[in-house]
Amino acid sequence: MEVLMPEPQIYVERTLAIIKPDVIDKEEEIEDLILRSGFHIIQKRKLQLSPEQCSNFYAEQFGKVFFPNLTAYMSSGPIVAIVLARNCAVSYWKELLGPSNSLRARITHPHSLRALYGTDELRNGLHGSVSISSAEKEIRFIFPEAILEPVPTGQRARDYLNLYVKPTLLAGLTALCKEKPADPM
Repeated sequence: MEVLMPEPQIYVERTLAIIKPDVIDKEEEIEDLILRSGFHIIQKRKLQLSPEQCSNFYAEQFGKVFFPNLTAYMSSGPIVAIVLARNCAVSYWKELLGPSNSLRARITHPHSLRALYGTDELRNGLHGSVSISSAEKEIRFIFPEAILEPVPTGQRARDYLNLYVKPTLLAGLTALCKEKPADPM
C-alpha cells in the first residue's frame, strides 16, 4: 500500500505589513496573530519615517484630502515593518486586516485586525499592500537590501529542483558516503 504524502508548499508570495505608530505597543500580540494565521515572518524592522519618506511611500495617495494627515500620522512615531510570506500572502493579509475604515470593520469584520486595533479610517492600526506589485515596491522601499526574485512554482519549481538541487544533494551525499567521516557533524 502506497502512502500518499502531501506535496511540499512553496511560499510564493510576500507582502508588507506595517504596525502603525499608535499600536506599536501591541506589536507582540499582533505578531502572534499573524503567525497563528499561517504567515511566516521573513524580515522585520523597527524604524521611524520622516514626513518626506512617508510622502514618498504613500505617493499614490498624493492629492487626496487625507494625504497630509496620513503623512503626519505615519511619521509621528516609530513603526514596525514586517515582510510576510505564504501562499496568496497579499489576499490573505488583506482579509486578516479587514476594511481600511476601522469603524466599518467593527461592524462588517469584527474579528479583523483593524476592527481590533484601529480607531478610525486614518488611524486603522496596520498597513497592507494592495497588490503583489505594490508589495514588491513597498518591500524595496522599506528593505532596500532585500532581494525579491520571482519564486518558481509548479513545473518550473520541479524543473529547478531536478536541475540544480537534486544533483547537488546527490553529489554531496555520495561524497559523504565514500568518505565515511568518523564525526560527520
